[in-house]
Amino acid sequence: MLNLQEELLISNNGQGMYEITHNVYDWIIKNNIIKGQLNLFIQHTSASLTIMENASPDVLEDINSFFQKIVPEDASLYKHSYEGNDDMPAHIKSMLTQTSLTIPVDNKQMLLGTWQGIYLIEHRYSKYKRKIILSYLGE
Repeated sequence: MLNLQEELLISNNGQGMYEITHNVYDWIIKNNIIKGQLNLFIQHTSASLTIMENASPDVLEDINSFFQKIVPEDASLYKHSYEGNDDMPAHIKSMLTQTSLTIPVDNKQMLLGTWQGIYLIEHRYSKYKRKIILSYLGE
């Protein structure tokens, strides 16, 4: 039984969706992971993780537009704004998405669907370095 845990640091350029599938795949290869369960957990309350279509950039634009509609970035709507006008909206967006993902691995491959990719979603305007904990249990 193999049990691994490591931190993956991802830099971004501010609000948006960043595909990290290749970063995770590189980690699988580096650690010679064969078969088991991989868990990704982001250690932040203003960023999140998701599995989303990675074939059309229109999907990412539509998701960003949707978030702007359901979580307005209007400071008059929120009490919490310690870190700026995007602070509370970022927390709400994070709550509506996911902080962890579990992905099966077989034969050194993540068992993602044909058009699926792993994304870090940055909900803040500023550039950040986000910590994602990769935990693996398997062969």
